[in-house]
Amino acid sequence: MASADREVLNFIGMALGKAENWAKDERRVCARLTKPCDCTIIVAEPCQPIARTAPRAPLLPPPMPAAQSPAAPRFDGTERYVATDDLKLAVNAALTLQRPLLIKGEPGTGKTMLAEEVALALGRPLLQWHIKSTTKAHQGLYEYDAVSRLRDSQLGDEKVRDIRNYIVQGTLWQAFEAPEPVVLLIDEIDKADIEFPNDLLRELDRMEFHVYETRQTIAARHRPLVIITSNNEKDLPDAFLRRCFFHYIRFPDRETMRDIVAVHFPDLKQDVLRAALDTFFALREAPGLKKKPSTSELLDWLRLLLAEGATAAQIDAHAAASVPMMAGALLKNEQDVQLLERLAAMTRGNARR
Repeated sequence: MASADREVLNFIGMALGKAENWAKDERRVCARLTKPCDCTIIVAEPCQPIARTAPRAPLLPPPMPAAQSPAAPRFDGTERYVATDDLKLAVNAALTLQRPLLIKGEPGTGKTMLAEEVALALGRPLLQWHIKSTTKAHQGLYEYDAVSRLRDSQLGDEKVRDIRNYIVQGTLWQAFEAPEPVVLLIDEIDKADIEFPNDLLRELDRMEFHVYETRQTIAARHRPLVIITSNNEKDLPDAFLRRCFFHYIRFPDRETMRDIVAVHFPDLKQDVLRAALDTFFALREAPGLKKKPSTSELLDWLRLLLAEGATAAQIDAHAAASVPMMAGALLKNEQDVQLLERLAAMTRGNARR
């Protein structure tokens, strides 16, 4: 047999031997798998589908309640001051809007007294700044006393080193730094020059001002109620008027005047009151009168009548004859006195005819 044939037969024999070994191994594995086992077989139950739910919202703190501003105080008049409904409304509107209240009216109609009574009713301190023809706006803020500082420097005073020792606070500064809300009266603003209201626009609007000498800004701790009075002697700038709530105090009618008199003279006899009011309103209606008597002058006149013990008949008689009793309390210039005397003479002459 050739060598090539022998190699082929050897290869076939080796292949058959390996195949037999593989068969034996397979039979042993199968026998091992078919033996009974003591293991406990656990059969899993089919899984239940998981329900999809909406994502849970994160836990948040409860919403804070909205901040509520304290209710604005209200003015309802006082026992000493008879305020009309319109005037009460004006004061309360200024309190609500936090705007200056500009009050106009004839002299003697109670504009200045209104500020005093509002402060009393609200329980607030009253600061007053009375305006003159020479008053400047910066005087209400502060004044720098340069003369005193120069004198102290010549005398070698130690306080000259601190410029704050020579800053004099004005009424507005005092109102801005007050520990509680105040009522600030700027009385008779129309007496000052035309630039005075304009110079206060920023200070009254923003409630702050700058002190240049000390380089500090003074801001109001509490916004004051600013009441500004005017006798309407001159017009005020439009820019100033836009920043105010305006009210004009009309001259009281007869019924309101009776209420005002009753506050000041509760024991006045009704016939005396009737005669006095007849004379007073007749004077105001007299044609050509240069200065009409005011409410404050009526109260002064009534005080004199009570002091003299005047009766209603005496009051009527004097008014019909020439001029009222103690006319100096009502008439303040000789032209008006002469006018009434001429009118009385004409009335008597017409009566004789």
